[in-house]
Amino acid sequence: MLNMPILETSRLYIRPFKSDDLEATAGFWEYPEAYREELLAWSQAENKLLARLHQPPYGDRAVVQKDTGRLIGSAGLVPCLNAFGLLPGFYATPSRPESCCNTTEMGLYYEFAPAYRRQGYASEAAGSLIDYAFNTLRLERIIAETDYDNLASQGVMRRLGMQILRNPHQEPPWLQVVGVLRNPACRAGD
Repeated sequence: MLNMPILETSRLYIRPFKSDDLEATAGFWEYPEAYREELLAWSQAENKLLARLHQPPYGDRAVVQKDTGRLIGSAGLVPCLNAFGLLPGFYATPSRPESCCNTTEMGLYYEFAPAYRRQGYASEAAGSLIDYAFNTLRLERIIAETDYDNLASQGVMRRLGMQILRNPHQEPPWLQVVGVLRNPACRAGD
């Protein structure tokens, strides 16, 4: 489809990762260095390959402060496979657990170094990605997933205007809270 451009907000750039970002990723990717090296290489290759294959621009992007040039987090668009039909409000009628199939949605991802949390950076970066997803990719909706106890992430979802849906079932255990935002420019069923 498209090679995502560098996105810009009032305080941030959201850009592809570079090889020299490795050291800064230790602040928010809490993995051993060898694993972070692999993630960084994968992110760089994924951006190039998806664009060449005319696929959606999935993957992590570096979130950089404009005034300092400091890499403070990661945000991006990711494929999400889950039993979204279990969530009351996702579809007109929720599925029963025994008959619910998995579906794929475009998901929103954000992760920031602890020193940069609770300062509006996640909402700012995510808002820019949503604008891109709705206005350029023309997505009908975008989602974000989190755990029941991640109130900070749920707060970001609310600030973005997402409808917060909770899984009323114990299964699957990884489907807990989903934020859903529908593109107001798209009307399903037209």
